[in-house]
Amino acid sequence: MEFLIVLAVGTGAIFVAEMGDKTQLVAMSLATRYRPLTVLLGITTATFAVHAISVLVAEVLGLALPTAWITLAAGVSFLVFGAWTLRGDELSDRDEERAASRRIRSGFLTVCAVFFVAELGDKTMLATIAVGTQYHWLPVWLGSTLGMVLADAIAIALGAVLGKKLPERAVQLGAAIAFFAAGAVMTFQGVRMVAI
Repeated sequence: MEFLIVLAVGTGAIFVAEMGDKTQLVAMSLATRYRPLTVLLGITTATFAVHAISVLVAEVLGLALPTAWITLAAGVSFLVFGAWTLRGDELSDRDEERAASRRIRSGFLTVCAVFFVAELGDKTMLATIAVGTQYHWLPVWLGSTLGMVLADAIAIALGAVLGKKLPERAVQLGAAIAFFAAGAVMTFQGVRMVAI
């Protein structure tokens, strides 16, 4: 039962983090150039790899730092992610170039490479680390990957069918509110634990 709860937490947190994120825009852009299934498989593979790195970092941090401080840091980071989400992400010219690149013959490998690089140090990678410091790595890894793939599947479908962006401001506001709520709860718990 705990595994399923953590899986749901990881899925939900990363789904929200990915909505309106730069990598979701990359997924949409890639879907205008490659078959949707190729983009989805490439993104899934890249996400498994990046989020494996994230949960590894989270495990190392979890062993090195006291739980109270990790909870406080995770809460503050979610508040920062909320502000980051409100500010919004846009594709830079470099991101557009990467998404349009056809240097690698295989569409699958191109999508994997572009998405892996775009995801390194991104908000969703950092959010996975934050969630991973709180829970067991396996359900966080699987859940964060699932949340990312679900959010990007929406972008892929829209990119393939419409070739247009999601209504960004509404998505940003909803995601920011979710981050602020989770961040406030985790920060409060962290402050209580540190004070004890």
